[in-house]
Formats: sequence, structure tokens, C-alpha cells
Amino acid sequence: MKKISFLLCMIVAVFATQASTTANWTLSATEADSTSYSPPVIGNGQFGAVMHKSGLTAERIFDASAVERGRDTHISSIIPSIIPINLSITSNSIAAPISDWRQTLDMSTGQVTTSYALPSLKVECTFTALRSLPNVLLAQVEIQATKDADVMITNSPVIPSSLDNPRISDRHFKAAKKQRRINRAEGTFNGGKDAVVSSIALQGPGWTSVGTDTLTISLKKGQRASMSAVASTTTTMVFSDPWNESERQVLYAITTGNDELLRRHTLAWDNLWKGDIIIEGDPELQAHTRAAIYNIYTAMMPGSRRSIAPMGLSSKHYYGHIFWDADTWILPALAILQPELARSMADYRIDGLPQARRRAASYGFQGAMYPWESDDLGEESTPTFALTGPLEHHITGDVARGAWLSFCATADTTWLANEAYPLLRDCADYWVSRVSHNDDGTYSITGVVGADEYAIGVDDNAFTNGAAIRSLQYATQAAQTLGIAPDPQWEKVASGIKLHKIAGSDIIAEYKGYNGQKIKQADVALLAFPLDIITDPAEIDRNISYYDAKIDSLHGPAMSHSAMAVNYARMGDPERASRYIARSYRPNLRGPFHNLSETPGNNHVYFATGAGGLLQALIFGYAGLDIDPSGREGIVQRKGTLPSSIKKITVKTPHRTYTVQQ
Repeated sequence: MKKISFLLCMIVAVFATQASTTANWTLSATEADSTSYSPPVIGNGQFGAVMHKSGLTAERIFDASAVERGRDTHISSIIPSIIPINLSITSNSIAAPISDWRQTLDMSTGQVTTSYALPSLKVECTFTALRSLPNVLLAQVEIQATKDADVMITNSPVIPSSLDNPRISDRHFKAAKKQRRINRAEGTFNGGKDAVVSSIALQGPGWTSVGTDTLTISLKKGQRASMSAVASTTTTMVFSDPWNESERQVLYAITTGNDELLRRHTLAWDNLWKGDIIIEGDPELQAHTRAAIYNIYTAMMPGSRRSIAPMGLSSKHYYGHIFWDADTWILPALAILQPELARSMADYRIDGLPQARRRAASYGFQGAMYPWESDDLGEESTPTFALTGPLEHHITGDVARGAWLSFCATADTTWLANEAYPLLRDCADYWVSRVSHNDDGTYSITGVVGADEYAIGVDDNAFTNGAAIRSLQYATQAAQTLGIAPDPQWEKVASGIKLHKIAGSDIIAEYKGYNGQKIKQADVALLAFPLDIITDPAEIDRNISYYDAKIDSLHGPAMSHSAMAVNYARMGDPERASRYIARSYRPNLRGPFHNLSETPGNNHVYFATGAGGLLQALIFGYAGLDIDPSGREGIVQRKGTLPSSIKKITVKTPHRTYTVQQ
């Protein structure tokens, strides 16, 4: 009897994919199409797993608590974590390529199921990143013999090269009168100061355990069998004793049982999906919208006081740092869909206030100066090859706006007084100390990088100045809301900050001296939405039309177009808004699971920032929603407007549902 291994590398060579959707909750790939494969992501806010095409393992896993402090890059960086579940299936069948392969992402429950046929077996494997146990990954395998078969399932944890001192060991002990067999994988980082530990258990009725990593079973034709692998991964950055804690969590999961774990997991996802967008008439946009919400949700956990990196927990691109992407492009949408997640993002910035104060002082300024790339501790972590770190100062205005919107959406004055107001106050004090006083009585902000990162060290960048104006005004409004006398300098400086025009035109200059150069993204367009500094429709249209032609179409990110879409929807031109929405995502789609790349010219996925921009275009554009910036009315619905391709849009929040229809 010859045993043939089911090799993962064979799968990569054989499979092709085809996208399909079912009721806009599932996305699938099959063998029928040759579309390039970009894998689905599962996650629970603590870790994210980018699934492998085989469906029996992950390509990579990132744990929010596994942060290396400067070994290779000399900056803090999220690192790949242990892949604890890496299954292989061996059968006694004749060697042959697999067939009937299908992989499905169920966005309603955050699960990926992969099925295929071997000559003697039908196999189905479902992976779940449990929201009920956020350190735990669960794999469930169902098999059916199409011929008599001796089956062996083996698990081989993968310890990535990002971890030192890799070690895999066996644990045998009795607990609750049962013999327990647990496989342990571990490694160290931060020069051995920190450790990551995974404990893995295999189980299934009718299977025979061979050590801690292998199960075997003999099946007659037509017989079925099931097994599961449960793994808990913990680190010393969260638990003082991750070795025993990971083991405890595995034992808890086994004792609780898969049915109960999945019931709790599904309930958690049901609560998240109380924030949703339903589109009638455009199934493509509906599927992509749901994928955008889903991928943001996979990277976030309510109450965690963590924010979200541009790639969520799907990649180490940008080192897992927090940028303006979070505060400007993702938080406003979540303030509508899931205010608890938006609050967590604002809390992350509040926790970083002491570091921002030290940073301001070190640069000779007052108040709080937030880092362009912020790590898990709130410290500046921009690599020194990028001048965005020392010069991209609009981030302090972005942080203030995020905190103010989080308050405005909830009207939680206790949180404003105790947590958010010190941030808003200190951000305003920073801008007062940062501006330069001009001879004509106006104020300038010099030597910056704006949202258009092609222009380095410029003066009076339009978006930077606009963000500073709003930051100063938010601090004034917050003080008045709390019955505190605002610093009169805040309003004085806000009213005097300068915006320039291009010589001989009515176009606002992206920065002093701008004269038509190619740009990365449209700073000036952002003065309309999201900042609402320019409000005249003719002026908005004039500036968008001018700068749209200047954007780098290959390397510019998608958010300019989503912001432009909001502006046109608000001006009552939904057809034009629709064209901009299409430009904000279609060139960036990758593979059957609606993965979104950072730009049309690269394959950096999943780009949560672009997803946030799209959601804002739908929420604040088509649906006509707004967060009252005065802090008095909360979430309001102004006049929505829909293109002819959409019959109805519904925005669901945990507390209310908003609709617009033709």
C-alpha cells in the first residue's frame, strides 16, 4: 500500500480561481477561471491570518502584540508570528492532482472554507479566528471516503524567521482524568526579551492519536469523519507566562466545545454586522462594500484601545504603524457604523498623548505633536529614509479631528472631559506654537509635507493648514461644550492661517509656489470634504477638476477619488460621484476575494485605508449622513442622492437605520 502525501506546493501550481458571490455575504474561488489568486483574510482584532490556497494553513499570521523593537529596521515593527495550524493529509490513493477545488470566504462569520477531492477522499476544511477567544485559531476538517482509505492528518507548526530560538516540543499530562497531548511551538524576539508561544491540540471522534501532532483513521467507502485543530498563541507582551496561558486557553476551548465556541464567535460577528451598508441595484458595489467593511472589522477589537494600520493585520507593510489613514479615512466611517471601534481608535491616540507632548518639546513646540508613524507605544517610528517623519505635521490635526468626531457621534461629555479634551487642547496649543506670524497679520505653517508626499518641505500646504484650522476650532468648541474658557489664541490663529492661490487663477494652491506639478493625492480637494473649509459648489468643482488631472494615476492611493465622490454627491451630482467611486476601487481590486491594493500600480493588500475611503463615499455621499461638527446634533441625515445604478442604500448602525432610495 503506497501512501501519497497531499503537498501544499502542488496546490499552488494547480489551482486557478473564479470569483462568485452568494447573497453578497460570501466570496468564492474555483478552478474554473485563471484569475490571479489573492488570498482571503480572517481575523479577530488580536491577530490576522492570510489564508493559504490549500485551505489547510495560513500564508502568514500577524499578532497585534508581537512587535519587534528595532532589530533589522531599527524601528518598531510588527513581525510575522507562528503559524500554529499547518495541516497535511495523506491517503493510500493513487497519486493524482486534486479536483473540484473551491474556497469560500463567509464574511458574515469571518470563516474560510476550502473543499476539494482526492482520488479516495472528499475534504472540507474551515478556519476560524475566534472572536470569543481572540488568541485562538480553530480548524475543522470533514472528510468522506470515496474508496476504502487509511487517512493520516499531521500538523507541522511553522515558526517564521522573524523569531529567534525556534523550538517545537511535546506536552503529555493528565487533566480532568484525561490524557492530554499538546504540541508547543515557540520563539523569541526583541533580543530574547520577549517570547511568542503556541499550544496546539488535535482531536476527533474515532481518530487515533500518534504523538501530539498526528491523527489516523481507517474509513470504508462512504464513511465520514471529522477532526479539529485548536491553537492558542500568546506573547509576553500581553501575558507574563504565555507558555502556560496558551495551554490553558487550549484546554478551555476543548472543554467548552466547538459548538459553543462558534456560537459565541457568531454572536460577536452578528454584533459587528449591526454596522453595515446595504446596496440595492449594484451587486458588484455591494460585494465590494461588504468586503471593505469585513476587512476593517477583522483588524479591530472593541474596547482594545488599539487603532488600525493601513494594511490592518494582513501584512507587515508599513511595519504595522498607525498613520493618518486611521484617523482621517477609517475612523469617520466607523463613528457611524461601529462607534465602539472608533472610540478604541481615539483612545489609542489619547494613550499616546504623553509621548506626543515629549515629541513637541523635543522639536521646540508647545502642546502635543503626534508622530507621523506611530507604533504600539505611541512613539514616532517613521524610518529615517522617509522625511514624512520629521515633516508631515498635518497628522496632529488629523488626530484632533478623529477625537472630536468620536465625541460628536456619541455626545459622551464625560469621555470628552476626562479623555479627549486634554488631547484637543494640547493639539491646539501645538499649532499656536507651530505657526509663523506674517507681516500682513496672517499665519503660515512652513517646512512641511502634506498629504501629497511628492512635495517635501513646502510652505503653507493647503491640507496641513486646513487641518490646523479645524484642530484649533475643535479645541474651542470642546472647551465651550464643557463650560471652559477657550484660549483666545486658538480662534485668532485659526482665522488667520493662510491659503494661497495659483498666480493668475482662482485655484487654491496646494502649497505656496505650486505651479502644476504631478501630485500623489489631492490635498486641495480635501478642503471641501472632509474639512468643509471650502463650501461653494463652483469653487469645489473648479479645484477638483484642476487637481484631478494632476494626480499620479498609477501610484496615487484611492482616497482622493473617494473624497471627490463625497463632494459631488453632496453637490447633487450622483452620476459624477459614481464615476469617482468606481475609480476609488476598481483599479485596485485584486483576486476573487475583493482584496484592495494600495494603488493601481502595486499589489499591497489588504489596504484598509482605501476601504475606509470607499465607505465614507457611500455614507457621507450617497446616504447623506454627517456627524454634526458642532457636537450638538450627533449623527444627522441631510439630503442623500443616488446614481441611476442604485435603487436604494441603507446604512445600519447599532442604534438606527438610515435609507435613501430613488
